[in-house]
Amino acid sequence: MKQHWAIFINNDSSKSKLLQQLLRGNLPKELSFLANFQGSIFSKITLEQLMDKEDRHGTKTLAKETDQPLRSKSSGEQKKALLNYLLNSNPDFIVLDNPFDNLDATSQAELSETLKQRSNRTLFVQIISRKVDLLPFISNFASLQKERLYFHKNLESISFFKSKSALFNGIIPPPLKPMKFDQKSLINLKNISVRFGTKTVLQNIQWEINKGDFWQLIGKNGSGKTTILSMITGENPKGYGQELYLFGKKKGSGESIWETKQKIGYFTPAMTDKFSGHHSIENMIISGFNDSVGLYIKPTEAQLRLAREWLQLLQLWEVKDTLFNTLSMGQQRLVMTTRAMIKHPLLLILDEPTAGLDDTSAKLVVALVNKMAQESNTTTIFVSHRQEVDLEPDFIYELKMTSTGSVGQVRKPNG
Repeated sequence: MKQHWAIFINNDSSKSKLLQQLLRGNLPKELSFLANFQGSIFSKITLEQLMDKEDRHGTKTLAKETDQPLRSKSSGEQKKALLNYLLNSNPDFIVLDNPFDNLDATSQAELSETLKQRSNRTLFVQIISRKVDLLPFISNFASLQKERLYFHKNLESISFFKSKSALFNGIIPPPLKPMKFDQKSLINLKNISVRFGTKTVLQNIQWEINKGDFWQLIGKNGSGKTTILSMITGENPKGYGQELYLFGKKKGSGESIWETKQKIGYFTPAMTDKFSGHHSIENMIISGFNDSVGLYIKPTEAQLRLAREWLQLLQLWEVKDTLFNTLSMGQQRLVMTTRAMIKHPLLLILDEPTAGLDDTSAKLVVALVNKMAQESNTTTIFVSHRQEVDLEPDFIYELKMTSTGSVGQVRKPNG
């Protein structure tokens, strides 16, 4: 029987150093047996490297030449292709770096079953941030606290799981200048259909989003969530000529993309994945006024005052001059969520804000989002593959895939 391991990490763990150690064999005695084995890494970074290679050379490493480009596939399809590629190379062990991130429930179940079937032949080391993601056939546990590995007899002894407060004291700061919008209906999609070539992605979508609503948008990988969001933000031209109404105006009736974006606060982790600018926490939050990632113009006194109020709420005021890039991932997500909200936009879109976070950090982000939705007039759309049990949306809009494109369904949480 293979000696499979789970190594739990949080957002202070030195994961990159751990990955190097696992492949190079510089490990404590409990894992020293890996030094004699050949390993591979199943991770987002590996995928990005292979996609960049495919983009540069035009050759497909993970698929047949007749297949669609890897970058155009859904997260589930990309991860399936990567796993098949790694398994076919027959390594002695595979390091699974948070393998279930960005996957819908069906894709998670399929991946878990594939790994279970292969577990008799290949040794797996799962790097894991969320306890619920633990593969059922793993019975050896460690945790990485900063750069040090600790070994545990059971899950209960791992300190990451001890309860920590996810509360923010005080109310959220008000906007400098409230955005005026007198109508009830903020966004309205009427019979929206979208096709790419011969493939229909969305079929007759009906979705009305009213002022002050708190929505969660869910659906399988490839169901069209990103397509809907990109039409709302103005980045996708598929909304032209259809019954798509944004902030009281039909799409294409004369509004500019810039006018639309001014009314929206937006965050997705991809915005900062490759961000290398040297900006302080304070400046990153203030940059939300300008819809930029990083501050490139001198802030006003009013903006500095409001940033202070938000930073005090986040308990980050004392470290306001700390460089954003030096924060933990959880702290970065809190800052970027606040950046998207600082102007109290008419619409706040948070696309997978908890992806890749550990349990404690995810609870903090969800608590902040709940608080912002409850204490403001901003309409919120929270997109997530993962069911965040503490999230408190008013409504859920679910995209269900069919052979003729995804259809939408409105339902109440837990309904």
